[in-house]
Amino acid sequence: MDTAVINQELFDRVEKALESIRPYLLSDGGDVKLLEVTPDNDVKLELLGNCGTCPMSAMTLRAGVEEAIRKMAPEIKAVTAINN
Repeated sequence: MDTAVINQELFDRVEKALESIRPYLLSDGGDVKLLEVTPDNDVKLELLGNCGTCPMSAMTLRAGVEEAIRKMAPEIKAVTAINN
């Protein structure tokens, strides 16, 4: 299978995982934007709104966002917020 197709499929699964938790983030005035899934299966995110400035954002990233992503895409090795 073409690596571009595999990468797009992985990107889509990560985006779907983010959609599953987005209502919780939005309810607190925050959001998350998927920037990139690298060839090494690392996810780069941008925390938006209150998520970008909240002192609990690191916990939200690990406990909520990363967990949701790993359920949908277990091959992801790392999840990093570029503004965290």
